[in-house]
Amino acid sequence: MTSTPHADTPRTAPADTTAADLTATEMLDGFARGDLSPVDATEATLRRIDQADGAVNAYCLVDADRALDQARASEARWARGEPDGKLDGVPTSIKDIFLTRDWPTLRGSRTVDPAQPWTADAPAVARLREHNAVFIGKTTTPELAWKGVTDNTLTGITRNPWNPDRTPGGSSGGAGAAVALGMAPLAIGTDGGGSVRIPAAFCGIYTIKPTYGRVPHFPASPFGTMAHAGPMTTTVTETALMLDVLSGPDSRDWSALEPPAHSFLDGLDDGVRGLRIALSPDLGFATVDPEIADAVARAAQVFTELGATVEHADPGFTDPVADFHVLWFSGAAKSVAHLTPAQRELLDPGLRDIVDEGLTYSAQDYLEATNTRMALGQRMGAFHDTYDLLLTPTVGIPPFEAGVEAPAGSTSPRWTGWTPFTYPFNMTQQPAASVPCGFTTDGLPIGLQIVGPRHSDARVLRASRAYEQARPWSRPQR
Repeated sequence: MTSTPHADTPRTAPADTTAADLTATEMLDGFARGDLSPVDATEATLRRIDQADGAVNAYCLVDADRALDQARASEARWARGEPDGKLDGVPTSIKDIFLTRDWPTLRGSRTVDPAQPWTADAPAVARLREHNAVFIGKTTTPELAWKGVTDNTLTGITRNPWNPDRTPGGSSGGAGAAVALGMAPLAIGTDGGGSVRIPAAFCGIYTIKPTYGRVPHFPASPFGTMAHAGPMTTTVTETALMLDVLSGPDSRDWSALEPPAHSFLDGLDDGVRGLRIALSPDLGFATVDPEIADAVARAAQVFTELGATVEHADPGFTDPVADFHVLWFSGAAKSVAHLTPAQRELLDPGLRDIVDEGLTYSAQDYLEATNTRMALGQRMGAFHDTYDLLLTPTVGIPPFEAGVEAPAGSTSPRWTGWTPFTYPFNMTQQPAASVPCGFTTDGLPIGLQIVGPRHSDARVLRASRAYEQARPWSRPQR
């Protein structure tokens, strides 16, 4: 039975939710020792959702009955000493962009009919199911994942776990808020212009947008080869474990990479000694809040202390936002091409605006934007001949008012006006992580972005892990 996260059905287990604060790896260790069961972990997660989600609106669907059935089956396997899969019994959430068997995938839109067969899993969901993760529910997204904040006319406004008056970012904002509050330790999100990294920075959690193709996609995104999928967790180790699972092959994605030759856990603790790292506080063109600039500079100093060579260096490109708009807005227009005029009237007004703009572009406009994208990729390839990694802020401003696309006083009405550090690396398909690196004076998280050359996902994870060990972070206080 599918329910909302605020169903009236009481939980029958004790009120303790301590297990909800465990990481996935801590849960798995507890399952192996026998002092924690998947049922314990799932019940604690469901209680945490009952307690915490009313303030943030991270879930658009919670299926307690199905989750508990999966947890009981997992508990029986662990009791027999026969766990099946790398995530057997771990509570996990799925962004409501991914097809999920037996659950509607509404994509935050009133234009999607829930009363239809839901028989397929997206590749990421299929891999999680094969490894027996416990599916708790689906997390909120802006309509069709089109913007860098999370609200829509179907499920309302999703809010920041550190301050509900502020946005959690987007478009994977529900996933970010859920992980931050212990409403399932693992989440899967999408990132076409920053959509796992922005909420990771705003919610104080960890994520990586892997190299394009590392996590297979189906159906293909209308936003094309800028759309990535990525794990969202509280620790780098969990993310590496989850990426091992999500990197499994799927023949439905012709552009997917071959499965990795080694586990992303291999060498994770090898550190950054000897790496040459560039610090670009503003990419040469962006405006950054002084508190965020200071936090990122302090974070870069940690890498020096850990044995890396850190130098100030900008990659040397100008803001590609106009070309990103051509690619992104064209994709938005494609995503709604099947709708009737009456259905289009149901769309988020901002989404309607960019669809209308996307319809004005010609094939030549698209090809020119693609040329800019290729040149940007070539420039970053040459840059990484010198530098193993690039450090920047993830987002140059702190979380702002929930329910709006851009903060008051923004120079642009669009979300791209305040996210200049994220979308360039979707254009280049590079791996990019967001690591919590401090707080503003009013207690809101700040994210450090770690970017590597294409196919260097393991290096980005290793650098993230080194920083995590040197500067541990914590969840928001409830």
